[in-house]
Amino acid sequence: MEEPAEIRIGRGQRLAEAMREDLELYGVVELNERLEALEAEIARVRAQIARKEAGRAAADAIFNRPD
Repeated sequence: MEEPAEIRIGRGQRLAEAMREDLELYGVVELNERLEALEAEIARVRAQIARKEAGRAAADAIFNRPD
């Protein structure tokens, strides 16, 4: 008997699902925890953007590309 194939979750799918979630089901404490987690994720994304921009700027400097 074959095992069922693993379902792959697409990029951004979990975020889209979280955005559609009914927040009425949560209490204030749970909403504050969710907000803290989202703020931490925002900081993580901003840090990744900064790393990518720095890498791009370094590559542009090496190859003398104007902005």
